[in-house]
Amino acid sequence: MANSVIALFVANLSGGGAQRRTLTLAHAFAARGHEVHLVVVRSDGSLQSALSPRVRLVRLESWLLRFPLVRGGHRLQVGASVPALARYLRQERPDVLLAAASHVNLAAVWARRLARTGTRLVLRASNHLSRSAWNWKRLPRPLLPVFARLFYRWADAFIAVSEDVAHDLSRVTGIPHESIATIPNPVVTPELEEKACAPLDHPWYRPGQPPVVLGVGRLAAQKDFPTLLRAFARLRSKRPAKLLILGDGKGDRRARLVALAETLGIADDVELPGYVDNPYPYMVRSAVFVLSSAWEGLPGVLIEAMACGCPVVSTDCPGGAAEILDGGVYGPLVPVGDDAALAAAVESVLDRPPDRGRLRARARCYSVDHAVERYLKVLLGVAGAPPSDELVTGGAAKG
Repeated sequence: MANSVIALFVANLSGGGAQRRTLTLAHAFAARGHEVHLVVVRSDGSLQSALSPRVRLVRLESWLLRFPLVRGGHRLQVGASVPALARYLRQERPDVLLAAASHVNLAAVWARRLARTGTRLVLRASNHLSRSAWNWKRLPRPLLPVFARLFYRWADAFIAVSEDVAHDLSRVTGIPHESIATIPNPVVTPELEEKACAPLDHPWYRPGQPPVVLGVGRLAAQKDFPTLLRAFARLRSKRPAKLLILGDGKGDRRARLVALAETLGIADDVELPGYVDNPYPYMVRSAVFVLSSAWEGLPGVLIEAMACGCPVVSTDCPGGAAEILDGGVYGPLVPVGDDAALAAAVESVLDRPPDRGRLRARARCYSVDHAVERYLKVLLGVAGAPPSDELVTGGAAKG
């Protein structure tokens, strides 16, 4: 493929999964000789220091962001960036724009429409669209699927991070499923394996201590950490254990989780230290990693835990968790919100730990090399690009 100018659009450089996967893609595209622009609404965030100098950071300067009302809302910021993104497209004229996270797709569609350039637009569905719009754990967003059905068709191509997300995207928008390329996220990198070897000085991981149950993710309704706390309380009533949840959240989310831990009588065995730049040493040393999410796209943190050899338990949430675990072959799957089932699954893994080498081998199905060339074929519109079922290499959907 001839070298091209590839622009990737995300809201910010926070440590979320979509942003980290986008950074991985940007670095991989640049390593293959393409000119890569990482276009952001806001450049603050923990990932800014990890950006390679080979990737150009483009900050969208919108005068609308000066207003306190706009600055106070994440989606308002993204919406306010549309004119600035259109201006970038007219001035720089990249060959392709990848809207690299679900929550910026509509902004990218309208910006390309306003710019009236020949830039190819690819939308990436990184989350379960219908469940993001309608979920009992937060306020509904009824217009999200309506707008997606009306405007997503203006894009040139579509990528979904899992088969479940692709099915949902097709059902909500009416886009034919065969027009959606399913490409699992590039999660496992040499950098991950290197970071996993870093030392860890935490008293819970010293010899002779009880097993540590680990959770990692934003303290948000989607991740459903209250169910994890209730499951841990059930587990703790039967045996010694510790629960560590790595991640930060908006407002008083952490305080509410701490209060719930106190109400459940497990506060002394639970720790929420906030966002950790390198969670992999924790994964290497934990007895079990738990994904308690209500919905996902393709939960990269589940793959990361397996890449570190950590036994895993997951809810059978909408998204790609069941695909990653091959229907429960590589770790138990339990119903969403069922703390009793979650506790029983964690206890079963503690009693009968799986082979860690087998988990690492499974995680390698989600390596950078398995994803990047397929991304490039879709982004650059290469004729004869493989259909979506061939895009899932290494058994990501079939085991």
